[in-house]
Amino acid sequence: MEYRESVDLKVNGVLHTLEAGTIQDVIAHFGLTGKPVIVEADGKILTPEQWDDTRTTTGMVIELVHFVGGG
Repeated sequence: MEYRESVDLKVNGVLHTLEAGTIQDVIAHFGLTGKPVIVEADGKILTPEQWDDTRTTTGMVIELVHFVGGG
């Protein structure tokens, strides 16, 4: 198991303290694994291939956009 340090992140405009070492950890925390998600971290759009390699840092600003169906 990988050690994850607690980081203070702003996710979709709300401050969160999470144990998340990577963007993939953030996505998993919010229950979005396997769902169509667009991720912006500190103003840069990340491809899904970058999620595991992009380390989170305290103060990082993340926007998660996911799609929901309904009418």
